Amino acid sequence: MIAIIKYNAGNVESVQNALFRLGVESKVTDDFEEIRNAEKVIFPGVGEASSAMRYLRDAGLKQLIPTLRQPVLGICLGQQLMCRNLEEGHAEGLGIFDIDVKLFPSDDIVPHMGWNNLKNLKGPLMEGVSEDENVYFVHSYYCENSKYSVAACGYILDFAAALQKENFFATQFHPEKSGKTGTKILENFLKVQGIK
Repeated sequence: MIAIIKYNAGNVESVQNALFRLGVESKVTDDFEEIRNAEKVIFPGVGEASSAMRYLRDAGLKQLIPTLRQPVLGICLGQQLMCRNLEEGHAEGLGIFDIDVKLFPSDDIVPHMGWNNLKNLKGPLMEGVSEDENVYFVHSYYCENSKYSVAACGYILDFAAALQKENFFATQFHPEKSGKTGTKILENFLKVQGIK
């Protein structure tokens, strides 16, 4: 069973529908034992960072998520919350990825919304994905490129479109809304193994 973390940040239904199309059972939950015992965990999100982190703290999920040993996939706000510090609401993230999340320069068109292509692909999440394929983004804040980057994207500046550290994976884009390319990335995530 795939646990989809419930924390009052939207977009869980589209993730659940994408998994259903792949024939995978999932459950939206904030129950510690269900999350801890799930085969894999997805941490999606659309919303405001500081209020999302407040919910995670109050529910005890801030302490739980970084300790998970199975594969975990953060999506959009989920990726940003897995980082160290977020400019949005001056929030402190989960610290899984030791990088900061910053607002795109305000003199340009923000949010970055729509289809864009990936580059500098590596790692199991991007297996079989080519750099000319597009994925779907909606975000005003970006994760810095770093040693954790497994895909980059260019919009105003280059930023981390996907991250990996051990069993933790994350995408700034929405694979569940990215057509065949997004489906391939979700399939890749479903194949990866956690830490024994």
